[in-house]
Amino acid sequence: MNVQAIRAIYQYEMARTRRTLLQSVVSPVLSTALYFIVFGSAIGSRISHVSGVSYGAFIVPGLIMLNLLTQSISNASFGIYFPRFVGTIYEILSAPVSAIEIVIAYVGAAATKSIVLGLITLATAALFVDIRVIHPLWMIGFLLLTAVTFSMFGFVIGIWADSFEKLQLIPLLIVTPLTFLGGSFYSIHMLPPLWRDVTLFNPVVYLISGFRWSFYGISDVNIAISLGMTLVFLCVCLAIITWIFKTGYRLKT
Repeated sequence: MNVQAIRAIYQYEMARTRRTLLQSVVSPVLSTALYFIVFGSAIGSRISHVSGVSYGAFIVPGLIMLNLLTQSISNASFGIYFPRFVGTIYEILSAPVSAIEIVIAYVGAAATKSIVLGLITLATAALFVDIRVIHPLWMIGFLLLTAVTFSMFGFVIGIWADSFEKLQLIPLLIVTPLTFLGGSFYSIHMLPPLWRDVTLFNPVVYLISGFRWSFYGISDVNIAISLGMTLVFLCVCLAIITWIFKTGYRLKT
C-alpha cells in the first residue's frame, strides 16, 4: 500500500476545500437555519409531534442526510472529474499508484468533507431544537457508511460525466428529489397505503430511516433492512469502480 501517494492526493483534495472554507461552512449553516424557519414554522405549527418526537427534532436526521448525500456526491464527482478535465489524471495513472489507492484517496477526502458538513448541520440544528442520540455508535456508523457509499457513487459520476453539466444532472434531478420524497420531513406511515408502498422502492428511505433510528429509536423500516440496503449499494458502487479501472472506461481514452 502506497501510503505516501494516498496522503498526497488526500491532502491536495482537502487543501482545495480549505481554500473555500467560508463558503463550505456558511452554506450548510444557512440552509439548515432556513429549513427550520420554513418547515419548523409552517409545518411545525400544524404537526407538533411525529411518533412521539417533536417535529423540529424529527426532521434533523433528514436534513443531515440531505446534506450528506449531496455533498458526498458533489465532492467526489468534482474531485475526479477535474483531473480528467485538465489531463492530470494521466500522470496519476502512470505513477506507481494502484487503483485501490486512487479510490481510497479521492473517496476518503470526499467522505471526510461531507462528514464534517454533516456534523456542522447537526451542531446548527442543536441551536434550534433539543436533540438526543439514543444510539451514538450506530449514528456514527451510518454517517460513515453513507458518506463512503455516496462518495463512491459520486466517484462513478465523475468518471461517467463528460461535461460540468452532467456532474449536476444526477444529484439535482435524481438524488435530491429522492431525498425529499424519502421521508426527510415526514414519516412514510403518514402517507396513504398506495403511496407508502411506492415509497418503499426509493432507496433513500432506508438510509434516512436507519439514521433516524440511531437518534430516536424510531424508524419507518426495519433497521436490519436499512443497513442491508446501504451495504448492497456500497457493493454495487465497488463493482462499478472495479469495472471502470479494469476496462479503463473514460480514463484511458
